[in-house]
Amino acid sequence: MGVRCHRVVYWVLVLLLMPGCASTRVVPDELKPLVDRTVTFREVIEAPESYQGRMLVVGGEVLKAKRLKDGTQIEFLQLPLDKAERPILNRQRSDGRFFAIQQDFLDPATIEAGTVMTIVGEVSEAKTDQLDDVEYRYPVLIVKHLHTWRDQTDDYGRAYSYPRFSIGIGGGTGGRIGGGGGFGIGF
Repeated sequence: MGVRCHRVVYWVLVLLLMPGCASTRVVPDELKPLVDRTVTFREVIEAPESYQGRMLVVGGEVLKAKRLKDGTQIEFLQLPLDKAERPILNRQRSDGRFFAIQQDFLDPATIEAGTVMTIVGEVSEAKTDQLDDVEYRYPVLIVKHLHTWRDQTDDYGRAYSYPRFSIGIGGGTGGRIGGGGGFGIGF
């Protein structure tokens, strides 16, 4: 291949790979200045009343959802967030459960157990509710923004991280008349 062809291939690769590298906006721009990144979920679960009114970004897996008179309550198992603010799918690293209250109507049937979300929410008072045979004190977040992550497992239930892409390059000889080559990109 000539220099010109290499440049064309380079720019094609750059243009094709850019969307896969673009960051997803988990926290809307208008909420970013309001988020308190100095407070951890562990601190909130220990003393929710000390953090009332603070805006947090918390990850979690939906356990169940139910309709309330003035909104929808979603019970989450908290999960730590990675650098992209995507929950890390490791329940052993959870610091506990919490309720997220969506004040607008959100049909609980549309929120399946196991759904992974990142929540931007304002810490409210704690709520005590039954968890099996004991009372459990749930921190409550008033939802300002919900970000649902698409399924992060393959067909066999194995977790993988995004983005996933591969590049293949091939070539060959074409006998008497010439040769050939090519490349492919998969996402």
